[in-house]
Amino acid sequence: MSPYDVRVETFDALDPRTAYALWRLRAEVFVVEQQCLYPDLDGRDLEPGTRHMWASVPSGEPVGYLRVLDDGAEARIGRVLVAPPERGRGLAGRLVRTAVELIGPRASVLDAQSHLAGWYARFGYTRAGGDFLEDGIPHTPMRRG
Repeated sequence: MSPYDVRVETFDALDPRTAYALWRLRAEVFVVEQQCLYPDLDGRDLEPGTRHMWASVPSGEPVGYLRVLDDGAEARIGRVLVAPPERGRGLAGRLVRTAVELIGPRASVLDAQSHLAGWYARFGYTRAGGDFLEDGIPHTPMRRG
């Protein structure tokens, strides 16, 4: 049995404490740990088609996160993260598998940090263009379906 509870909600369904904890976790990983100064709060979290997916430990603290955006003809997975103490336990894979199930047969895209492109390939994603730099980190566009 997994020690993680995985939930999926729209922005409007998030309670304020959960939203705060999710945004704090995103800032800790992307802004502080990866030293990327970028506008994490980009407005897309509020869109009606966006789904916030997170995993929490029994205390309720979120330790993993991703979001699924509605980009019209396709879905977009982004902001995939796991808190450092929980890494290496399969949590990111569980979140991505759950996102792929949520998306279903619809095409989906993501911009993988390039060193993780092979990992995303395990979920059916393939390279969809040339590598590019985003906030100084090499990324690979990928597509599924």
